[in-house]
Amino acid sequence: MSNRKWVTQPDVYVCPLTKEAQELAMFELRENDQTRDSALESMRDWIKQNPRIKNCRLDARFLLRFLRFKKFSVEQAKEALERYILLRQCFGVAFNCLDITIPMMEELTNLGYMFACPKRDSQGRRVIVARPGVFDLNKFTNGDMCRIHGIVYETLMEDEENQVRGFVHFADGSGVGFAYLTLFTIREAVRIVKNGEKTLPMRHKEVHGFNIHPSMKFALDWGMTLISDKIKSRVRLYSNINEVLDAGHVEKHILPKEYGGTMPMSEMIAAEKKREQFRL
Repeated sequence: MSNRKWVTQPDVYVCPLTKEAQELAMFELRENDQTRDSALESMRDWIKQNPRIKNCRLDARFLLRFLRFKKFSVEQAKEALERYILLRQCFGVAFNCLDITIPMMEELTNLGYMFACPKRDSQGRRVIVARPGVFDLNKFTNGDMCRIHGIVYETLMEDEENQVRGFVHFADGSGVGFAYLTLFTIREAVRIVKNGEKTLPMRHKEVHGFNIHPSMKFALDWGMTLISDKIKSRVRLYSNINEVLDAGHVEKHILPKEYGGTMPMSEMIAAEKKREQFRL
């Protein structure tokens, strides 16, 4: 076991978080210098001794994804890491060759299928905009959909500020109809929904959806049965963008100009493409 070579080696951690984020991490996640150092050491020792893990990153920024996701419950973080590794093996298309310069990925990005707004909201969270209606079923595959999600999520999870503060999801259902249900089998859809909550080490703080076609209501209702009550309580659905803005839960100035903000979507996408130009 000791002869294995790891993707990254253990590093000496220097916390890059702002003072405010560190205080939030302590309050919400029970994170401080002592708990962090002890947990990282425990995680690394367990990984090295675990015969089921053939290779893994050992750097602190990666392992902290899981510790923060599970509020520094080391045992739960270990389970989450194992599930994540299994997910990467089973859904390789979503994690292999995460390169924004692949023509299909660049086209989906330019269309605004999914991107994060550059500015953080008043709670320091990144807002992820999803516009599935721009996904051309005759041109793109479900593999393309998985990969673009992988690029966006893996990029955002690398930022420790995001690991602590979590994410707000803003989804426009315009153009999504019954035909989209053919992208995945029921079994695949169940795994995707459940993994989105339980396996990807992301703190989902709010979900806002609007412009949902009536033909998709039963699929949405079914999907809601697969998520926990905690996440259900964070989901808000609206008829249109005006209802979203009037409710006041999403800060208008953070959003693209096309949804009431100030910065055009094209400029936001250009800024995010610079962040995402790497391979994992």
